Amino acid sequence: MLRTKTLAAVLLATTMGSTAFAAVDQIKTVDVTVDLSAIQNEEAAKYWGSIEADLEAAIGARVTERLGDDGAEILVDIREVELANAFERGLNLGDAVLVGQVNINDETDNGNYDAYELGISVENAQIVLAEGEMLMLSTTDTDEAYRKLIDTFADGVVTRLK
Repeated sequence: MLRTKTLAAVLLATTMGSTAFAAVDQIKTVDVTVDLSAIQNEEAAKYWGSIEADLEAAIGARVTERLGDDGAEILVDIREVELANAFERGLNLGDAVLVGQVNINDETDNGNYDAYELGISVENAQIVLAEGEMLMLSTTDTDEAYRKLIDTFADGVVTRLK
């Protein structure tokens, strides 16, 4: 079984797109969209059922001091196909991945515009184990893996706002 410290250590974040960060001082909205009806696997759709609200809350919690009536919009469109993949292969947490297009739009300051793809995964992590040790990912850790994916994705979005 995978322990909390180990799971946190194996999360891998990757971003593609621009490397410049937007200097966003004020945030008007955080909007995450996922078309769960596009996920044909019922277990996958159920597992990811609250991802929109959870990801919006996770990002919002990290920027509460910046929220206001004016400012930038953080728009995240999660790619549904990656959400279903691990379930189609029999829920292997090593395959769990969260990928989305992130757009930062600011009607009052075009300099805050940013667009990039953000991917968070526990797959392909470089872990060094002592001889004879074995890393096991267990389906009993699915709630923890879900929370870690959400939190790490939110951290990735907010880090790019600075």
